[in-house]
Amino acid sequence: MQPVNIFETLKQVITSWQVIAITLLMLLYIHIVSNASKSYRRPRTSKKVKAPNKKQVTPESTDSGPEEVVSSENSNEELGLEEMQ
Repeated sequence: MQPVNIFETLKQVITSWQVIAITLLMLLYIHIVSNASKSYRRPRTSKKVKAPNKKQVTPESTDSGPEEVVSSENSNEELGLEEMQ
């Protein structure tokens, strides 16, 4: 095909009623979906950083008894670390 024929064919395809109808339907669909997503979107929270909740100490957790103390030599051997001098 000659370049003139290609441009003429493209012009006919782009201006055909099928292409124009599908383009308008796609734009309408995108508009409806974006409006629906805006209405269901959660409200944005403020940009302030919320402080983490402090854990409350219960009497049950403090009365559990003495904690087990692991010597540093045993913990180094378990981890495969060498002792530095």
